[in-house]
Amino acid sequence: MKKISILIPCYNEEENVGPMSEAIITLFRDELKNYDYELLFIDNDSQDNTRLLLREICEKNKKVKAIFNAKNFGQFNSPFHGILQTSGDCVISMVCDFQDPIELIPQYIREWEKGYKIVIGIKTSSKENPLMYRLRGLYYKFIKKFSDVEQIEHFTGSGLYDRAFVEVLRDLKDPTPFLRGIVAELGFKRKEIPYEQPNRRAGKTHNTFYKLYDAAMLSITSYTKIGLRMCTFFGILSGGASAVIGVVYLIWKLVCWDSFAPGMAPVLIGMFFLGAIQLFFIGFIGEYILSINQRVMNRPLVIEEERINF
Repeated sequence: MKKISILIPCYNEEENVGPMSEAIITLFRDELKNYDYELLFIDNDSQDNTRLLLREICEKNKKVKAIFNAKNFGQFNSPFHGILQTSGDCVISMVCDFQDPIELIPQYIREWEKGYKIVIGIKTSSKENPLMYRLRGLYYKFIKKFSDVEQIEHFTGSGLYDRAFVEVLRDLKDPTPFLRGIVAELGFKRKEIPYEQPNRRAGKTHNTFYKLYDAAMLSITSYTKIGLRMCTFFGILSGGASAVIGVVYLIWKLVCWDSFAPGMAPVLIGMFFLGAIQLFFIGFIGEYILSINQRVMNRPLVIEEERINF
């Protein structure tokens, strides 16, 4: 009997961990009787009652496992580490707030049985804020256009990963993994399943502007050169424009020596403009340096505080 691992990363999901575990257990009992399963919750240092509830769930069902991180290690490291701790023939990763519909699980498994090593969910629509959905779409198109690696639009990380691919992930030794890019870069033949993303079942979203920015910059610095190329090209254009303006001002002054008095305004405007551009690109280059620094330090993905039912 094949074993399916279900990974559920969570952070402050006290309203959702119970219903999520019940829904998945019921799904395997009623629809997926021919498969064994393990359900692994990896908690990223929740500050509510999530851990207390997980202890109770694990005590009732030994097929439910839990990993408690010693601190919050971010939205990418914790799920990636969780995938590596599973023991099934494949692992299915889903969020705890039901925005990845559990109805996708049987579809993932059917395609996996057909031979696909990777089966992923693709959001074709969403019940979230329409403006946010469109902004995400523009971001995906930007990354896809400028990345050397084919990027997957509207892929959030939900999907099925065969054990063979999990072993590839295990050998990466990447302290700042971006799974969405890794699937596109290193993945086997994959199948994409379209779905509409529902609203959260309960609780508040943890995707703040800072976290969305962090995700965007990680993907940009990991899979594109556009930032560095923009610095180079804009520097060349600015230098050329400054040289032309300087020659024009020189000729104008020589021709109209007595009447030409441009004053300090153009100088100040130009200085502040170029200063702002320099600061922007220094910050952009800093993002690349930060990404390099994190990888060079080679910190562990997470530090575990406790394991249950392993």
